Amino acid sequence: MAFKSLDDLTGIAGKRVLLRVDLNVPMDGGKVTDATRIERVLPTIRELSAKGAKVILLAHFGRPKGERVAEMSLAPVAPGVSALLGKPVAFADDCVGRPAADAIAAMADGDVLLLENTRFHKGEEKNDPDFAKALAENGDIYVNDAFSAAHRAHGSTEGIAKLLPAYAGRTMQAELEALGSALGAPVRPVLAVVGGAKVSSKIDLLENLVTRVDMLVIGGGMANTFLAAKGIDVGKSLCEHDLADTARKIMTAAEAAGCEIVLPEDAVVAKEFKAGAANETVALDAIPADAMILDVGAASIAAIATKIDAAKTLVWNGPLGAFEIEPFDRATVAAARHAAKNTRAGKLNSVAGGGDTVAALNHAGAADDFSYVSTAGGAFLEWLEGKELPGVTALES
Repeated sequence: MAFKSLDDLTGIAGKRVLLRVDLNVPMDGGKVTDATRIERVLPTIRELSAKGAKVILLAHFGRPKGERVAEMSLAPVAPGVSALLGKPVAFADDCVGRPAADAIAAMADGDVLLLENTRFHKGEEKNDPDFAKALAENGDIYVNDAFSAAHRAHGSTEGIAKLLPAYAGRTMQAELEALGSALGAPVRPVLAVVGGAKVSSKIDLLENLVTRVDMLVIGGGMANTFLAAKGIDVGKSLCEHDLADTARKIMTAAEAAGCEIVLPEDAVVAKEFKAGAANETVALDAIPADAMILDVGAASIAAIATKIDAAKTLVWNGPLGAFEIEPFDRATVAAARHAAKNTRAGKLNSVAGGGDTVAALNHAGAADDFSYVSTAGGAFLEWLEGKELPGVTALES
């Protein structure tokens, strides 16, 4: 897709730039406990501020459902942004109306201001035209740097983009370029690794990927449903037996599209789901009736490594096993590190995303070596599913 970025934005000194960011960060005792999302938007804030723009931050926090909820105020987030930015960040008690207008009027060129939670207004999630207009009245230019909120057609993500000249911030630009390189116009062969607990949450994702990639590794609890659909007794493993027909349909579609589906070749089983539980690696036809699959074994790990070596592009979403509990993190760690090694060597373009995925790659110490790791959960998944993201479409030029 074609979109305007900050490279297309000139002569902005003195201009009011409404910058949509994602500051929906974990908090404890009024303090930010994970600043990843703040860190991602700092380059855009700094660039706009350095060019003399009045940088006005729009963001949501939590789900207040159109009501003022004190615990969901962005006021405590402003000091966290200020500390990382290295300059003062003012705060306005509302995102529209007199409080916002007065705070913006007091800004000097290069100043940064955070407006109150956009979701304190019902018009935000309803994408009400009047609310979008009220937001737009406070700006001359709109920049969206919140890909993680781009799958929502909200007033501050989609409605406002129709009312002001709209541009992608640096994080949004990096995300769109990374995703485009992974599935838009990828270097083939393309390998997708999809894991997680349930097929039911990723049916759309799997159905889209089998038509877009050359190889698809299915892991985690999801793989058990596919194994069961092939007639394998998975014992007491997490398995959606009622989705066997869906799994077979996906496998048939993959075959028709020329996509190779890679399922486990062996299994690490245990009778208890706890750290350090007694476990063994068994063949798929030898899974005990009273045990559950919690990871894949050495044969599966070797097979996945072979597929990673064959690929030029990798898209990763979800762990291969119960990675949160040792020793059932081995397959996820091994595959992640192998992908990271190939990426470092310049052999692989690796793009990953989704909450558990980021945690798994961090656990493996591999995240920094991937080409791009998206912190956007729902938006990344919907993009993988082939769905239109309203906040992105609104930026098309």
